[in-house]
Amino acid sequence: MLLGARIAVVVPAHDEAPRIRRVIERMPAFVDRIVVVDDASRDETCAIVRACEEPRVHLVRHTNNRGVGASIATGYRTAREDGAEVIAVMAGDDQMDPGDLEAVVTPVARHEADYVKGDRIHHLEARVMPLTRRVGTTTLGVLTRWAVRAPGLSDSQCGYTAISGDAVDRIDLSSLWPRFGYPNDLLGLIARRGLRIAQVPVRPVYQGEPSELRAWHVATVIALIARAAWRVRRPPRP
Repeated sequence: MLLGARIAVVVPAHDEAPRIRRVIERMPAFVDRIVVVDDASRDETCAIVRACEEPRVHLVRHTNNRGVGASIATGYRTAREDGAEVIAVMAGDDQMDPGDLEAVVTPVARHEADYVKGDRIHHLEARVMPLTRRVGTTTLGVLTRWAVRAPGLSDSQCGYTAISGDAVDRIDLSSLWPRFGYPNDLLGLIARRGLRIAQVPVRPVYQGEPSELRAWHVATVIALIARAAWRVRRPPRP
């Protein structure tokens, strides 16, 4: 627990066999539950998670690959069933520094925010991000900030997040975009409910891996930003 709140971390994973054990082993002690969502991995990800001697782990497996957004929605639902009051997301690729987790979840645990985004742009080590990623992330952040009316938002694409259990209960997870671009869609769902969005600096972690970003991904994100703007400007259903 942290500040009296039960903490869960959702770990979406697809073909992360070389990294998933390290993610689990480095999880801070204040985390009560680690919900690993294996998105129909083709490698040994699921077997490695099962072999971990970590009682906090709750493994959920998709029989078909549904996408990272769908995996996070599954993780949110599972964490709520497990009684979590604050739910963070840390990817299974070991590109999120566990040393930043306390800072990410604290505003939610203190009831100062409903949803917290990690912000790589304003971290002291931001320059380790490849220039093209920094430019692209900054541009999409500006567009998303306008779309969801969140003045302080700068890194809309960062997947290192925390959300309150109450916020999870108030948004329509069934309508969340299931694949690449889900962060923008989720921000639209959250902003539409009038929930408080904050961000904290987190360390960008890169290990020379090639970018999986493609031209159609950018087109998808732009479309989802437009959908977010449309959602925010419509009155939510009761």
